[in-house]
Amino acid sequence: MAIDPQFDENRDVVDEHEGHDVWGPVDEPERLGVHGTHVAVDFDICLADGACLEDCPVDVFEWVDTPDHPESEIKADPANEAQCIDCMLCVDVCPVDAIDVDASRSA
Repeated sequence: MAIDPQFDENRDVVDEHEGHDVWGPVDEPERLGVHGTHVAVDFDICLADGACLEDCPVDVFEWVDTPDHPESEIKADPANEAQCIDCMLCVDVCPVDAIDVDASRSA
């Protein structure tokens, strides 16, 4: 299942992490929500294969520890989403469609 492209309409902001919004629900360690707004990563489905970190030309993503999460114990966090140039490489390379970039949503 891919990230919900309308997460910003279907979820509420429940927290902030490293300067970006976290959209719930969050129930650690199993449910971690969607991190980011302009560049959004569904932490619940992210497998942490690292393709987005490797391919992003402006280093939007950083690894963050997510101990005991059932999919992976690290996630690609959009810590620098304001740097995004909307190239969509991260969306294209994510094997589980955990990333959504939407220029109409501001960071």
